[in-house]
Amino acid sequence: MKSQRQAKIMEIISNRDIETQEHLLLELNKAGFRSTQATISRDIKELRIVKELTSFGTYRYTAASSEVTGTFSSKLNTIFRQCITRYDYAMNMVVIHTLPGLASAAASAVDSMNMSVVVGTLAGDDTVFIVMRDMNAAAAFCGEIQNLLD
Repeated sequence: MKSQRQAKIMEIISNRDIETQEHLLLELNKAGFRSTQATISRDIKELRIVKELTSFGTYRYTAASSEVTGTFSSKLNTIFRQCITRYDYAMNMVVIHTLPGLASAAASAVDSMNMSVVVGTLAGDDTVFIVMRDMNAAAAFCGEIQNLLD
């Protein structure tokens, strides 16, 4: 039953934007799988499902790529806390200022997350330029940075 449920979870997140465990549980119930939130939480961990920022500034569950070892927050937390001096966005562009020599590390960390809302990054010595898919994604990205720095 577990493997069937987990296969259904992967199918659901592949075909729909699922933002919460409650939404996932509802979709599983519609598909005939009775489960609890605690079980879904364990399944998410076992399946290495992560939340991905969408172009609308919301999050959705997705299967982690083999290179991704954690979420945005866990991967960039250390780098951003130690090197970011300021950041801002305009339209779909984000500019991050870092301590001298650390922009490449910050840009590389963003690139390694393989976020579909990031079109590309460009790093200088102390500045990272990020092009996002749209303004909502840029705003959400800056919000996530602020959460890390608080």
